[in-house]
Amino acid sequence: MSIKVLIVDDSQFFRRRIGSIIDNAIGLEVIDYAADGQQGVDKTVALRPDVVMMDIEMPVKNGIEATREIMQKCPTPILMFSSLTHEGAKATLDALEAGAADFLPKKFEEIAGSSTVAADLITARINAISGRRSMHRRASLKSETPRTEVTSRPQALKEAFSRTGVASPVRARAKVPPTSVRPSQRQSPSDTVDKASGKRYTMLAIASSTGGPVALQSVLTQLPANFPVPILLVQHMPSAFTNAFAERLDRLCKISVKEASNGDVLKPGHAYLAPGGMQMLLERGNKLKVTPGPENLNYKPSADVTYATVAKHNDGNTLALVLTGMGADGCDGAKLLNGKGATIWAQDEASSVVYGMPQAVKKAGITDKVLAINNIGSSLVKEICHG
Repeated sequence: MSIKVLIVDDSQFFRRRIGSIIDNAIGLEVIDYAADGQQGVDKTVALRPDVVMMDIEMPVKNGIEATREIMQKCPTPILMFSSLTHEGAKATLDALEAGAADFLPKKFEEIAGSSTVAADLITARINAISGRRSMHRRASLKSETPRTEVTSRPQALKEAFSRTGVASPVRARAKVPPTSVRPSQRQSPSDTVDKASGKRYTMLAIASSTGGPVALQSVLTQLPANFPVPILLVQHMPSAFTNAFAERLDRLCKISVKEASNGDVLKPGHAYLAPGGMQMLLERGNKLKVTPGPENLNYKPSADVTYATVAKHNDGNTLALVLTGMGADGCDGAKLLNGKGATIWAQDEASSVVYGMPQAVKKAGITDKVLAINNIGSSLVKEICHG
């Protein structure tokens, strides 16, 4: 059965080009088009598509207003198109807060050209977010995503880790003692929510991708201003977006949030967001190094790279959290952290927009807790502030 897509955009050229990409993709089907936000709302309610692709700037009703109304009347996974500008980033973040599942930069020259890059991105994102509407129908497709990305990147990861002076997790797999049973393997997530381990921490590191902006906002707004450890944030996001996202989080949170800069010295109660297009490394003295890193890495920033340097310099005093996202970024780095005695938490499937990254960590058998997104912030406060 095909994934049914509704395209909402006021540009006739863009509607046709995106429609052509979708109709040529295996397992995808365009069921209709809409030229403004109000038409988008009406056709979503009437046709019940699996995914809506939505522009932000449209007549009659813009994409943010349309998204909010769709999520109230007929909750549907929505993929937004946005411009790569600071204002475009702000609007996209507003759309995500209104309920959109994910976004893609609106690059007309890429969509119009013969390159397959845009087509690959569009089809991958549609397949990923459509799982929230019909998870069981496409369970096999979703479950294969982490394995595919893990096996396709070892050489690039080896190079990245070698440049940080850390052993590659492709060879250095974390080992859990045979007599040790992780809480997530013997208890339901609700059994672990209110139980603090009593461990003392010096750092919190969080990785996220698709669905991450809203998930991070949910978690970080629950932390007090006197949160006792620094926080490293790795969110897959274009370079034009990370500064706007950091500004938004800083405005909404009691803790301080900034886009990380080269040479930043970590402070308790401060969160540092890895810049898009760069890698964020932890160095001696709790200092950050922000660098382009190897060209052949899939993710910039990459949670695996950041986590590997945290494993090298912070050992077991870290709590690493893996939130919603496509693929398996963060899993190899979390294995290194686990091998040093760090605590690993993951978001649960039910509250994840895409259950790829947290699923990979859970399948690796290294999670100490698996929690719903609404419980993570309060659990972090209990574990780190009162542990």
